[in-house]
Amino acid sequence: MRIATWNVNSLKARLPRVEAWLSDLQPDVVCLQETKLADSAFPALTFAALGYESVHHGEGRWNGVAILSRVGLDDPMNGFGPDDDDPEARLVWATCGGIRIASAYVPNGRSLDDDHYRYKLAWLAKLQALLETDHDPVGPLVIAGDYNIAPTDLDVWNPARFEGATHVSAPERDALAAMQAWGLTDSFRVLQPEAGLYSWWDYRGGSFHKKEGMRIDLLMATRPVVDRLTFATIDRNARKGQQPSDHAPVLIDLAD
Repeated sequence: MRIATWNVNSLKARLPRVEAWLSDLQPDVVCLQETKLADSAFPALTFAALGYESVHHGEGRWNGVAILSRVGLDDPMNGFGPDDDDPEARLVWATCGGIRIASAYVPNGRSLDDDHYRYKLAWLAKLQALLETDHDPVGPLVIAGDYNIAPTDLDVWNPARFEGATHVSAPERDALAAMQAWGLTDSFRVLQPEAGLYSWWDYRGGSFHKKEGMRIDLLMATRPVVDRLTFATIDRNARKGQQPSDHAPVLIDLAD
């Protein structure tokens, strides 16, 4: 079973690339972020023609998350549940192939003194609370997506350049550590422990070719999923060519 996460930075702009990538890589479950589409504009029929069921939680111009699955898609849920008052479309859930899966687009934060940073920390706290009340670490669970957090300094090309900025601040990393303490594992790092592996590069300054990136796209998984890991990679090829997303897909393979 192959599970992938990809911030596509506008599905409307990137749909032909996504279709080609699905055909080439043949993932079973794909979590998409930043679709930037309303639900009515989501190309569900296009994905159905490729063999994927889908669920989308969107708002139009910004944000938007989706799950595509060719191994079943049951019990979809938007956000943090029926009483969720979050105005931004950043979280969607479904059960696919026996695994509860979430596609998450964690708020960016912008800067440490910005209200959006406080929103980011509050959003992460809500996710932690949902884990503790509605989930069990002994069950199969994957929360995949653009976390906008580099877990450690190994995940940043030059930590000194980001000192005092979002994505590497202690409160953000502490929130991720709390998820790990609950029972989630950074699945990619189980098989790929070395430095210099990134999933996002700024469009400016030739950052991709200079290998000046960050690893902020994660597949956080419980032990029943981690125990099935056979392969993990970042598909840098999807970041190349004309009009790519600034993120590359991250994939894990699980034994049957």
